[in-house]
Amino acid sequence: MTGFARVRKNIGQGEIVATLKSVNHRGLDMHCRMPAEMDALEHEVRGVVKGGVARGHVEIQVSFTRTAGAAATLNRPLLDAYIQAFRDAAGLYGLSGQPDLNSALSIPGMLSAASDEEVEKEVAKAVLEAAAEALVLLNAFREREGTAIAQEMRQRCQTVCGLVSRMEEIRAGAGAAFHKRLKEKLADLLAGAAMDPQRLAQEAALLADRSDIAEELVRLRTHAAQLDAMLSGDGEVGKRLDFLLQEMNRESNTVLSKTGGLGDLGLTMTELALAAKSEIDKIREQSLNLE
Repeated sequence: MTGFARVRKNIGQGEIVATLKSVNHRGLDMHCRMPAEMDALEHEVRGVVKGGVARGHVEIQVSFTRTAGAAATLNRPLLDAYIQAFRDAAGLYGLSGQPDLNSALSIPGMLSAASDEEVEKEVAKAVLEAAAEALVLLNAFREREGTAIAQEMRQRCQTVCGLVSRMEEIRAGAGAAFHKRLKEKLADLLAGAAMDPQRLAQEAALLADRSDIAEELVRLRTHAAQLDAMLSGDGEVGKRLDFLLQEMNRESNTVLSKTGGLGDLGLTMTELALAAKSEIDKIREQSLNLE
């Protein structure tokens, strides 16, 4: 599911901003961007997010802006290298100008906080707290979206059940249709020759049994009830829904393969089965958005 959350925390050393963004993904795929000075915290931040997200592509971004009064040290070797590179380039290309100190100080790593174990512990604690708070907001966002998606899936599931009911009604009259269809075919083949009524009845019954879709319709209705129960339950349902919808799609394909030989009834049955299959496919598309 998609989601977005941002948390700002102000501490004595400056402002921490933790941002989480998620989009659909089959598994859990996390990408983390943090200041170089916080590299040691990345594993813990990932752990916080992993504890609340099981599925999705999640972008984690943490920034830290130190206050003007925060103690910092100048990276002299880096500044010397910057000034030397500037002068070398100016001499090489015959350009005039002086290095811009403001630009130099904005280079990542040019200014670093003075090492203070207590301060760094406070910053680390604030970063993890910000990540945890952002996770709560992200999941609230995702839960609202998930509720709307689940409601749409339930409505489509009800549509499938309605189509199954109509197919069951048609199936009730399929036996007579098979008998009539078979009799017409045999009449054409035998060109008026006598037909054994008992044999005709046997063949019609055999054909009807091979083309009966009662079991498929029962399983479709059962799967639809299971789907609704999953959506009403707790915990991760995305992967379980995917398997269940594969089964529903298989049943609808079987119905389609058995609806030939019924004339107009068969055409109607095919249309209904195709409509059910379309609804199942749409439900499956939406299931990819659920965790």
